Amino acid sequence: MLKGFSASRRALCVLALGATVMACSDNNNNKLTIIEPEYLPIANPVMSLPPDTGEINLLAENFDLEDVGYQQSEYFLEGTASAYTNVSELAADGVWEAEPGAEAQYKTRIIVKRPIDPADFSGDVLVEWLNVTAGFETPPSWGTGQLEMRRGGAVWVGVSAQIVGIEGNPSGGLPLPLYLKAVDPARYGSLVHPGDSFSYDIFSQVAQAIRNPEGIDPLDGLTAERLIAYGESQSAGRLVTYVNAIHPLYNAYDGYMIHSRGDGSSSLAQDPLVAIPTPDSVQIRTDLNVPVMTFETETDVLLLGYAAARQPDTDLIRTWEVPGTAHGDYYTFISGRDDTVGDPVFASVIEESSILGFINCEKPMNNGPHHYVFNTAVRALNAWVAGGEPPQASPRLELNDDGSDYLYDDVGNVLGGIRTPYVDAPSAILRGDANLGNSFCFLFGTTSLFSAGQMASLYVDEAGFVAAVTESANSAVAAGFLLQEDADAIIAWAPQQWRAQSGL
Repeated sequence: MLKGFSASRRALCVLALGATVMACSDNNNNKLTIIEPEYLPIANPVMSLPPDTGEINLLAENFDLEDVGYQQSEYFLEGTASAYTNVSELAADGVWEAEPGAEAQYKTRIIVKRPIDPADFSGDVLVEWLNVTAGFETPPSWGTGQLEMRRGGAVWVGVSAQIVGIEGNPSGGLPLPLYLKAVDPARYGSLVHPGDSFSYDIFSQVAQAIRNPEGIDPLDGLTAERLIAYGESQSAGRLVTYVNAIHPLYNAYDGYMIHSRGDGSSSLAQDPLVAIPTPDSVQIRTDLNVPVMTFETETDVLLLGYAAARQPDTDLIRTWEVPGTAHGDYYTFISGRDDTVGDPVFASVIEESSILGFINCEKPMNNGPHHYVFNTAVRALNAWVAGGEPPQASPRLELNDDGSDYLYDDVGNVLGGIRTPYVDAPSAILRGDANLGNSFCFLFGTTSLFSAGQMASLYVDEAGFVAAVTESANSAVAAGFLLQEDADAIIAWAPQQWRAQSGL
């Protein structure tokens, strides 16, 4: 069946995917005839268990997954991966044609977080390309959306797709080496990565191992109905290249969440192979057969340049832009690690400038609505990939005439985009612009709480603030950008937010 083709029979009767074409027609019996394209086969890696020493290494949640009905396992996989070369020009429209090239041996790992009770499994498997910007692996999409991923019953799979996660990066900027071979050589010493040119095929082979396990089954008997690829920041850039160049060859994934990208994408090949760079600004190709959702914060649109790659929505492409948010924020990297059930305390807006004790910024980092809107995006994408309607179309963040800055409201928050109580009934100025300080502070935005006097001038009293928050939250739910359970948490926290800022 043509993925993404809903009962409403979207006007997708001819989909060009590189050199292959899918066609559909309406015969006299009103039945659709689908001509499936021929995709290249995906190698099935050999799965194995890690050595019986040490523990699974990944800085993720602080709580015990078993306490929330989940469990996690780690698997090694190995085989022969291909790099790729381009057959045609890599143009800015993303309509790229590539072919397999050099081959190399690899051995890497995946982490699987899954419901303990098989009856709780939704059929959705969310496969995250682990981020290695810090010189070790982090799961920022899991960190932002793990609450909704678990509420929805999805399996999450983290993939060690890049060499830095295994071998490290001298320019990572952190005081301790936290890459796999350094943190636990006894457990991870056998891993082998031939370089990031081969990362795209490794990512495809993970999908193959999940869909068609041979030997060890990484889902332990669960059947993956839908595979959705996730990648944030640098990993989002790699997913852009994957979607444009690799997906048309294999059709390995049923949908994509490109989380916080800039305007460019990762090279198709890099050192030690001959580099194949991609354009400075590139769009998602529009002839895809699966849904692609792009989720953008304030930081991404201007500071990281996504505005230059903006493109219109289509039947299979959606972009959400969210004001009051930053590329990295307090929830994703600090408080959200403790969020087991969506307690209202996680709706709080506070000022905190230290990130896990080893990154200290000059200003308090952003503490906006990133996680709540991302929760909605997770649920919306799951439903879309399953054959439901596309997510709501997002307004764009508003820029000035020359595109050099945002337009701001009277209190200093950005106009446009997806509206939430954090910007329409605010208790702070929440920005995605560059913070100051060491390491990655420039990606963490800022929070500036209103004084008691400012709160009183805006809302008069607690009842006025709670009413404003309630109205805005309910409007966001009605617009399709906030989940009811998250809106309820935001509303429930509003009295405490008022009292904290009023000194009560």
